[in-house]
Amino acid sequence: MKALIIGIVIIAVAVFAILPPETAGFGLGWRSDVLAFLRGGLPVAAIVIGLIAVFIGVADMKDRAEAKKEDSEGKE
Repeated sequence: MKALIIGIVIIAVAVFAILPPETAGFGLGWRSDVLAFLRGGLPVAAIVIGLIAVFIGVADMKDRAEAKKEDSEGKE
């Protein structure tokens, strides 16, 4: 229950920070800063996710090659 309440409070604070004070009448107006952060962080996140996917793919290929090798040894 505590986690749910804390999550709702954090979401409310984030929305408050993003809202422009001119339009909503309240808020911090950090929308442009948030967008700049997302624009800068998105390529970095894409590179990290891509590297993880490559490492998983290489490990999967190694596992399949090892499984084939064991299967061929088992048939002999």
